Amino acid sequence: MATATMERPAATAGAATRRRASSSREGACAGEAAAAAAEPKGGRRGRPRKTRNKELGRRGEEAAARFLFHRGYDILERNWTCVAGEADIIALDGDALVFVEVKTRTGSAMGFPAEAVTAKKRDRYERIACLYLEEHGFSDMMVRFDVVSIVVMPPDRAVVRHHINAWSEGDR
Repeated sequence: MATATMERPAATAGAATRRRASSSREGACAGEAAAAAAEPKGGRRGRPRKTRNKELGRRGEEAAARFLFHRGYDILERNWTCVAGEADIIALDGDALVFVEVKTRTGSAMGFPAEAVTAKKRDRYERIACLYLEEHGFSDMMVRFDVVSIVVMPPDRAVVRHHINAWSEGDR
């Protein structure tokens, strides 16, 4: 787990509301997250692949944000961008500032979603985290990197897996 010195600014203290916490942090095969990530009625035909992939990614990020929110995370940012790139979700989990990469797939033929988080992507997330900390003036707070993997299964189901502390700063 990477540690940075951070303090949450008072201006954002009430920005996100915390809902009920759940003791289970990984795995779901139904419910709101699955419904949000599942393919809409009408299927994929007629839309270009790039459009389908962007739509799948957008819906996966929506499902992941809902999944984390229902487990007590305070969602601070979604699709936060800086010169280093974009963080899908930035959230608070207790005393930890969590940077979450969301990977969504329609099957496992191309590998499982979490396998797509390469060393290059991890390095980018670490740079993004540093810039976020600097921009928001955080100090004395733990930083964690998580991955939420979603595998969509027809017609309206998905498996959601939350990889907590998927890597630490400097992992290769």
